Amino acid sequence: MKVLALNASPRGGGQSKTEFLLNHLVQGMQEAGAEVEVVSLRKKKIKNCIGCFTCWTKTPGVCIHQDDMTNELFPKWLAADLVVYAFPLYHYTVSAAMKTFIERTLPVALPFFERGEAETYHPLRHDFPKAVVLSVAGLPEMSVFDQLSAYIRFLFGSRSESLVAELYRPAAESLTTPFFQEKAREIREAFVQAGQEIIQQSSVAPETMARLTQDFIENKEMFARIGNAFWKTCIAEGVTPREFEERGLVPRADSIETFATLLSMGFNPEGAGDTRAVIQFNFSGEAEGSCYFRIEDGRLEPRMGTAEKPDLTIEAPFEVWMDIMTGKADGQQRFMEEKYRVNGDFSLLMRMSQIFGK
Repeated sequence: MKVLALNASPRGGGQSKTEFLLNHLVQGMQEAGAEVEVVSLRKKKIKNCIGCFTCWTKTPGVCIHQDDMTNELFPKWLAADLVVYAFPLYHYTVSAAMKTFIERTLPVALPFFERGEAETYHPLRHDFPKAVVLSVAGLPEMSVFDQLSAYIRFLFGSRSESLVAELYRPAAESLTTPFFQEKAREIREAFVQAGQEIIQQSSVAPETMARLTQDFIENKEMFARIGNAFWKTCIAEGVTPREFEERGLVPRADSIETFATLLSMGFNPEGAGDTRAVIQFNFSGEAEGSCYFRIEDGRLEPRMGTAEKPDLTIEAPFEVWMDIMTGKADGQQRFMEEKYRVNGDFSLLMRMSQIFGK
């Protein structure tokens, strides 16, 4: 089977989650014996359709534009047995590059009118290739794809009956977060499996679909809290998400609740080992209040308030500890300057980078 996989993400270089999941889908297709060509549309010159209808009159089936679409991509699209349309969800539908590509397939249609049971339509010069749609979104709910799915099902399913599968992945930006590495592995494997099944049986098994669309963001409030901290940090530092990652920045908490969530996400069970301890934080300054963390059996349990018998208590102005946590200040130096106080098991303080070293 000949497969044309179209990547319409404007991002690359490890930033694109569309590319990330498409690579695993393609891996499965190739393992099942398909011949797959992957094309990044951001690298191609594709002009907008100008509605001249030259492809319907003067040069039937051939677009007026002489660009990569006419000379390369449209012939490949026609020759493919299956086309994968992969793109990020932009404004709840397809990205601009993919929409431009789809519009430029107009030469496949004839100008004439035919009547179906309830609608008028243009017949086709050629059958549509079978279609698989892959889209990713940053938001965590599957419902963000509802409008896209309605469009896709009308475009590829109503008359051409070419739609094989819709593969939608919400919360895609979280797939490369260490905190979700186990769930991310399951989802990656499910995309590989889906690729195999599409080639072998022209469908995706319900259990495979359930694995690749699984909701792994159990606490949506936590998701929003961390996301907001990330974007506020980008704004404060004047960086893009890519620059944030390249500089190794850490989201800066703006509340004790957000701090507790961030520290929990950084917990390293291997680094903690057999540690059994309670670490108490008492904050003053920009955010006043307390929280503590119970470490036991390789697990971390965050709580608001004060623990009865903490093994380590850290008392600090909130802004001082956030400077330490985000690497803007050296913890040892601030301690020597008496910017914060420590009571209890000092060795726990020395092991903080190991315990929270994800």
